[in-house]
Amino acid sequence: MKLLLSLFFSALFATTNCGKEGDPSPGPSPALPGFKAADATAVFNSFNTVFYDPGRKLYYSTTDRNSLAAIWTQAIYWDIVMHAYERTGNAAYRKMIDDIYQGGYEEYDGYNWNNTVEWFIYDDMMWWVIALARAHQITGNPVYLEKSKSGFERVWNGYDSVYGGMFWQFIHTSKHACINYPTVIAAVRLYQITKDTSYLSKAKNVYAWSGEHLFNKSNGRVADHVNREGQHRGYEDYTYNQGTCIGAGVMLFKETGDSSYLADAILAAEYTKNVMSKGGLLPAEGDYNEQGVLKAIFAHYMFMLINEGGQKQYLPWIQHNATWAWRNRDKKRNIMYRNYGVPCPTGSIQSYEASSGVALLQLCPPVK
Repeated sequence: MKLLLSLFFSALFATTNCGKEGDPSPGPSPALPGFKAADATAVFNSFNTVFYDPGRKLYYSTTDRNSLAAIWTQAIYWDIVMHAYERTGNAAYRKMIDDIYQGGYEEYDGYNWNNTVEWFIYDDMMWWVIALARAHQITGNPVYLEKSKSGFERVWNGYDSVYGGMFWQFIHTSKHACINYPTVIAAVRLYQITKDTSYLSKAKNVYAWSGEHLFNKSNGRVADHVNREGQHRGYEDYTYNQGTCIGAGVMLFKETGDSSYLADAILAAEYTKNVMSKGGLLPAEGDYNEQGVLKAIFAHYMFMLINEGGQKQYLPWIQHNATWAWRNRDKKRNIMYRNYGVPCPTGSIQSYEASSGVALLQLCPPVK
């Protein structure tokens, strides 16, 4: 079945233009070296040297180190730490998992999900809910699981029992992909841990609503948002929406065996690869804003499709991105940039735009 799905989607997108004529898109350059496993460790350590505050146990927003990064992006950085630990088994990285939890605990009112000053949109909480569940799976710490479960329960208040789907804001107006697909991911992860079938039922429910209202089944494009009734799709293309759609599909496929979930994930990957990527490179999101972190999220779930969904055909494409991000790094600081196709600027850089290359190298095997 996996082979048939792969052949079908390869044929479907065989004639898709990967970039506009004249785009300055780098192609393969065998003469240039690729990264090695030691380089993945080095760029992770450099990211921490430049952006991590070991006192507050959280990350700064820029190389200037004047203020902490946004609350939701800290959860994504925590995920990157977990990637690094899983890749290396390094005891220092294992300690960072616990340290960052404590840093968040102290900074964000002990993960008090009812504090509407710290938390003001549902997706900010849900990124932490996902990361907390994953931290529990890695460490076995029951506190992480309890915080994840209580956070999920709080976010579930944003479920619309009339029209379906998850609201993005507490005022319950619009519904966004960035809360709906992460809700599916969190619910499946909690189901994996607890075996409570109510989580799996919620995951299927929200995924079905998302498939009807946010997912274009003809080409794999994920709408960013719709109104309360699930109408008037807003089609801004973002890699994290494509990525969480992919992750939700793969996770439900793994739990249910229903190949339609995997088919959706492949279709979303094809759209990202063939339409959103120019010259094979993922888009340079985040012109000095938090969107620079979006590809770090995409990387996590794309590798879920490659490794757990059995779709190895995407590995060369992702290796192409990881290699160019690394080649164009600022070699003095050893940090990377959101636009993989150009040299990293030598001035002030956001942790957001430096993060996705780090995530890619933790997940991506070097080219042999």
